[in-house]
Amino acid sequence: MGKGDNLGEFEEIVLLAVGRLEGDGHGAGIHEEILEATHRDVSIASVYVTLNRLAEKGYVEAGAELAGDGRGGRPRKVFALTEAGITELRRSRLVQERLWAGLPFDPLGRASEQGPRGHPLTGPDPARLED
Repeated sequence: MGKGDNLGEFEEIVLLAVGRLEGDGHGAGIHEEILEATHRDVSIASVYVTLNRLAEKGYVEAGAELAGDGRGGRPRKVFALTEAGITELRRSRLVQERLWAGLPFDPLGRASEQGPRGHPLTGPDPARLED
């Protein structure tokens, strides 16, 4: 993985929103998904800028959807995850799970059975999840 390929927090959120919409992710829908899931005030412009950056990285692909009723005949751009995008989301999740496993407290507020260094590192090495 080259420099600049790592996902930023907002890039990950956008990728997750695209994935949740299962290939029907147009900009406004992705924006709405993010607002509902995160309760963060993000602009639709920041979503489009991030989608374009993710497309440049090869994590999403854009296609055109034919115009539907009530939209004035204009096609809209829709985004879908690529295999590289799915792989990157999996890698990111594995890294987070491994780091969460090393905390001296339970992320859900339950009593911890292990100390900060007494955790096993489980699951595949995220660096080995290459395309």
